[in-house]
Amino acid sequence: MTVEEQDLKEKDSMLTFFGSEVQRLRGRKGVSQDALAKATHCTRTLVNKIENAVRVPSKDFAKYADEFLDAEGHLSRLWPLVILYAYPSWFRPFVELEKQAAVIRTFEHTLVPGLLQTRDYARATLTVRRNNDVDTLLDARMERQTILERGDPPELWAVVHENALRLRVGDARVMREQLNHLLDMSERPSIVIQVVPSSVGAHAGINGAFHTLTFKEGVKGAPALPIVHVDGFLRGQLLADPADFKAADRAYDLLMGDALSVQASIDLIADVVKETT
Repeated sequence: MTVEEQDLKEKDSMLTFFGSEVQRLRGRKGVSQDALAKATHCTRTLVNKIENAVRVPSKDFAKYADEFLDAEGHLSRLWPLVILYAYPSWFRPFVELEKQAAVIRTFEHTLVPGLLQTRDYARATLTVRRNNDVDTLLDARMERQTILERGDPPELWAVVHENALRLRVGDARVMREQLNHLLDMSERPSIVIQVVPSSVGAHAGINGAFHTLTFKEGVKGAPALPIVHVDGFLRGQLLADPADFKAADRAYDLLMGDALSVQASIDLIADVVKETT
């Protein structure tokens, strides 16, 4: 069995289990698909597709179905496992490791980092790629951001090239909201955002976006060594060799050296907001 076939089998298995649980809970309460559709603010056709493992459920569907079916949060607890299969198989390990990271350092030269994207901005980036199931991928991307809302969020260091602030993604409203969101997130003690100005020219991240994850020592399930994720056109690459991390860490330090100070970065973002307005 190929990796792709195994991936599809695992995805179908998880979707089938979730769908059968919805069907079981609906049967226990003795309600129709129409009634569940009304309670979850969707169509009966969508409920039918979820129960038959054809569609990935949204987070809101799991939440509303839990409430209507008196499931005590059962479907909401299953949902993160289901939505994990919205990601390509090559990206899934990174998402799981990202949840365990104590420190995340990310560099982006074209787009705002995924962990800092607004929903509308993320939708625009997914739509332009003509993905088949934008809503599912969007839910998955937003789910990644929940690590920032934990009681013990990871430290997030985001170095962003000025190009990412000025590249129009969506319309002017979407860009204003995204830039203002960056300003809001920069106020959190656990998040540092710096901008590499266009005037720098060539820089240490010129070959593309990358991200490093560092883990707390002694945490069960966390890797002993830090890792690097390098973005690619078709798929990213997860690197665990210490030499790769050392090279990425040095490149990141150089990027931080080229970047504006934290306050100057915030001022630049605020200026771009005014220009967008």
